[in-house]
Amino acid sequence: MKRKRPSKSLRKHIRLEKARIRREVLSLEEQQEQFSKLYQKFFKKK
Repeated sequence: MKRKRPSKSLRKHIRLEKARIRREVLSLEEQQEQFSKLYQKFFKKK
């Protein structure tokens, strides 16, 4: 079964948020944590 891709605007929003996190947060561990929070906000497990 094929996975459904998020909409173009949602992909753009996620890309911009990841860029913001990379600029503001220096620690790699903290970046990974924030990325996972970002994805959890949009892609909740069913």
